[in-house]
Amino acid sequence: MNPTPYNQTGWSLADLFSAPDGADLEAAFVTLEAQMQAFESVREQLRSDLPAAEFLGYVQQLETLTLGMHRLNYYPSLRFAENTQDQNALTLMARVEQFTAELANRSLFFELWWKALPEAEAERLMAESGDRRYWLESLRMFRPHTLSEAEEKIINLKNVTGASALSTLYDTLTNRYTFHVTVDGSPREMTRGELMSLVRQADPDLRAQAYQELYRVYGQDGPILGQIYQTLVRDWRSEQVQLRKFSSPIAARNLANDIPDAVVDTLLSVTRQNTGLFQRFFRLKARLLGMERLRRYDIYAPVVQSDKTYAFPQAAEMVFSSFREFDPQFAQLAERVFAENHLDSQVRKGKRGGAFCATAAPTLTPWVLVNYQGRADDVATLAHELGHAIHSMLASHHSVFTAHACLPLAETASTFGEMMLVDRLLSSEDDPNVRRDLLFRQMDDAYATIQRQAFFALFERQAHGLIQEGASVDALAEAYLENLREQFGEAVEVADEFRWEWVSIPHIYNVPFYVYAYSFGQLLVLSLYQQFQQEGQAFKPRYRRILEAGGSVAPVKLLAEAGIDIYAESFWQGGYAVLSRTLDQLEKLA
Repeated sequence: MNPTPYNQTGWSLADLFSAPDGADLEAAFVTLEAQMQAFESVREQLRSDLPAAEFLGYVQQLETLTLGMHRLNYYPSLRFAENTQDQNALTLMARVEQFTAELANRSLFFELWWKALPEAEAERLMAESGDRRYWLESLRMFRPHTLSEAEEKIINLKNVTGASALSTLYDTLTNRYTFHVTVDGSPREMTRGELMSLVRQADPDLRAQAYQELYRVYGQDGPILGQIYQTLVRDWRSEQVQLRKFSSPIAARNLANDIPDAVVDTLLSVTRQNTGLFQRFFRLKARLLGMERLRRYDIYAPVVQSDKTYAFPQAAEMVFSSFREFDPQFAQLAERVFAENHLDSQVRKGKRGGAFCATAAPTLTPWVLVNYQGRADDVATLAHELGHAIHSMLASHHSVFTAHACLPLAETASTFGEMMLVDRLLSSEDDPNVRRDLLFRQMDDAYATIQRQAFFALFERQAHGLIQEGASVDALAEAYLENLREQFGEAVEVADEFRWEWVSIPHIYNVPFYVYAYSFGQLLVLSLYQQFQQEGQAFKPRYRRILEAGGSVAPVKLLAEAGIDIYAESFWQGGYAVLSRTLDQLEKLA
């Protein structure tokens, strides 16, 4: 237990393993091997008339194996995140990936048998499966895209030394970057996280300098990073479209999310139709900044000069307080992350940039990484990632197969938590400049989370097609510039160096088409938050139901139970209506 839980510290991974060379880590390899040998004997027992109790016993064996593999995988991954230049972490990560890929291959027979089972027999077993039913249903949804056992094994092994290795190489390359800028007349060397804090500063020259330096560094390696991306895209297409016969590259992600293609198409279409809303916002911001037109450097510029910062202990208490006001248990769960020393909030060279929440096992308190620098948006990021942790802990009663929500729903608690925190900041802040700054930050964040992410997804969809047609890295960079011009129209001037922005987005490398989950989640939460404001206490049980379900219910069904039709264009447009009303208020204030 951390005796000073609100101090800014690194995290402890002792709840996973004691050390990279610890006896408990080596024992985990031995235990998993023994468990796998026992599970392999199940192959001979599988038949269509298997009694339900026997079947569920085999599923429990697979769950135990999966939990062990999760713990083993997360340990080197989290060590790598805390220091991406740690060669021991990289070596261990490669060893673990190879080992667990081989284990996955040896257990593959069970999943393939289950997918091939006749419908009547599968339904008989699912009827007795309780919490595991949706997971079993989800596996069978992949029947048309499943290959032979030999082919599936080859793909698993190929991914370790192929796509996964390239993603790790990308992370290693880009996380070692340092950036050099001049601040207040003094040269400074910065991490990416530190550099990005400058783009929200009042000084327009500093904002421009930060972006120019960011894309100077990424642009120098642009051809290499672009080639890595091209290779990952070709690998994705080879597997998902050519081998697994998905109708398109994005369809593979949609099925993994259990979100129908038509819903994603509607989401992206509505987003495209609403570019005018954010262009209107950027015109307002330009007027208040005394500029004829915003530059891309200026889209996160503060409208009023507010250099207010929040000490980390103050930020933590603000987040806990906002959660506590909604539901005392939410605050208690968030405090657990601190109490168990599962938070890394420091800014260090070599540490992974950005922020994330990682759940190694349903029964373990999640690990949260942020790079806290004291800004209001850093406080909001802390609330966001702790919201993920709360979501995970509320769903911890489910099995390892059904605890984690699909990507679009995984953003629900995090974004909702962030909105609660911003509301608290607004209600407790007396300085009118800070209040107006916070309101503008809400619109800034809405742009960053909805419009920007959706246009990343639109670019991904286009880029996958262009690469299939043989497009060069330069052609992709030009397509990305066109993507930005469509987003911003005449409202924002886009400098040429932004052609390299796409090679600086880790998600499009590591998890293709992940990014639309942010747009989905934010628009969903706008709708939910509006319901909360209208209904008060009556809303809370319905919201908890969404979070507590984890990944045990199909997203369309779960949201339908909450009165949300995600097929309807009007639902997505409703989120933009909320933003439009916020913008109306800002225009009146201005």
